[in-house]
Amino acid sequence: MTAEAADRPSVITDSPFDRIIVIFNPHSTGSAADLAEELRADLARRLPRVAVRLGPTEHAGHARELAREAARSPRSLIVSVSGDGGYNEVVDGVVQAGDTGTVCAVLAAGNANDHRRTTGERPLGDAIVAGEIRHLDLLRLTVGHGPDAVVRYAHSYIGVGLTPVVAVDLEEGGKGSLREIVSVVRTFARFRPFTVTLDDGTHQAFDSLLFANIAQMAKYATLSETGRPDDGRFEVVALPHVSRWKVLGVAIRAATRGLGPQPTAIRYGFVTHRPTPLQLDGEVLPVEANTPVRVEIAPGALATLG
Repeated sequence: MTAEAADRPSVITDSPFDRIIVIFNPHSTGSAADLAEELRADLARRLPRVAVRLGPTEHAGHARELAREAARSPRSLIVSVSGDGGYNEVVDGVVQAGDTGTVCAVLAAGNANDHRRTTGERPLGDAIVAGEIRHLDLLRLTVGHGPDAVVRYAHSYIGVGLTPVVAVDLEEGGKGSLREIVSVVRTFARFRPFTVTLDDGTHQAFDSLLFANIAQMAKYATLSETGRPDDGRFEVVALPHVSRWKVLGVAIRAATRGLGPQPTAIRYGFVTHRPTPLQLDGEVLPVEANTPVRVEIAPGALATLG
């Protein structure tokens, strides 16, 4: 056997999957299309008995539709070649399809890849071939009540206010302490606090309210020192409204040194006072005034690869 053959990944004749669907945005500004094709070719060679096909999206929200449809077939793996936002659609679509046993995975391609970066343990192709399935928690968001309530799932965070906006700006600003601080200051200059009514009936003004299933955001912002995506709880990073300079200090600390240990919960509810956009893994969901919002942990709801 040559050295080249010894280094080549082996062909696997058995797999927990009958089919693999690789979902990607062909119009992405990144390299999603090329990465998707490279993964398809690699898996077709290493898993010759598994059907591997590409699922290009055609419009916003299409990844959710493709994932929901693919989840109806047993023994399926759905791979999102995307950032956290694209993966959010795939995960939400699979969970909304019901308990079908479908497995999800993400191949980083995009601005924000926090979930893959904080949970991935080996190259994705190797993880798929190994087929070792594990379960992670999800965040379940309920907006409204009764039959008209909207339910969405998030793999990493749900946020209102400053912290998730800072995370997006950090991705645009890039790594490096000066650029991080410039991004935070830019966000801070246009930020306004918001008020909600908590479940206990009290009114509270916040600068940021974040529910996190992972410990880091935007590659560099450390939210918690103890959070894990499989502990059955989520971190609550709540910043009550204070003076602007104190808010700026907290934001810069999150971007540079981290916020330290945070309280955890399995449920958190409030009612909005005015139109308040939420961010789910970076995707924006508008919420009307006087709307009840509830965040709960969904333990082990995401089947993924080790």
